[in-house]
Amino acid sequence: MMTTNKPITFSIKNLDLFYGEKQALNQIELPIYEKEVTALIGPSGCGKSTFLRVLNRMNDLIDSCVIKGDVLYHQDDIYRKDTDIIELRTKVGMVFQKPNPFPMSIYDNITYGPKCQGIKNKQVLNEIVETSLKQAAIWDEVKDRLKESALSLSGGQQQRLCIARTIAMKPEVILMDEPTSALDPVATAKIEDLIVELKKEYTIVIVTHNMQQAARISDKTAFFLMGEVVEFGDTNHMFSTPKHKKTEEYITGRFG
Repeated sequence: MMTTNKPITFSIKNLDLFYGEKQALNQIELPIYEKEVTALIGPSGCGKSTFLRVLNRMNDLIDSCVIKGDVLYHQDDIYRKDTDIIELRTKVGMVFQKPNPFPMSIYDNITYGPKCQGIKNKQVLNEIVETSLKQAAIWDEVKDRLKESALSLSGGQQQRLCIARTIAMKPEVILMDEPTSALDPVATAKIEDLIVELKKEYTIVIVTHNMQQAARISDKTAFFLMGEVVEFGDTNHMFSTPKHKKTEEYITGRFG
């Protein structure tokens, strides 16, 4: 049974999404709760990443994409014509599957966004760098290397740097699209520990193919199949007593 008293950050109702004639999402109904980790699971091509990109309007970059239904962020429809998309993507940050640091110094990676927002004060920028890197649990590893290229970092460090870069923009929500799929087990464990820590301050939505990861770090889980949400609920409850046979088959590795 799903229980929570937390406010809802996103409320998605009757969501349909089309790429041209092809329907990729069908009548999605989901709440995303504040300061929780919501995991999106399901087989490849089932609509998880497509849904994730709905939440910060990344699908706008695809000409053939048509969206119907309601996507409410704090009760505001983010698909209104007068929505400030840059502001939305500042509040709803994103971390991608593969680490994508800018080809510049570690310091400049973190300050790039704040500088674009007009912050020029060196002391303020220094504080943003330190705070963001500390929150991303990488400060101690890079504090003496801030002028070095971000590309000199390991894959796991680069991904934590990208998380720090997102944090520097002071988002409310962090979207993560399989953020550990390109990382080794040690780096993956560090990112997972970080996610659990970050949910104290941020709402997190993560796409993952790793059932153990979803079980370890998420509060809620949505199981997607062929563009539909088959089941949504408390992660512990869903993994122990799933309501639907397809959910059970997928979680236990007998799906297919």
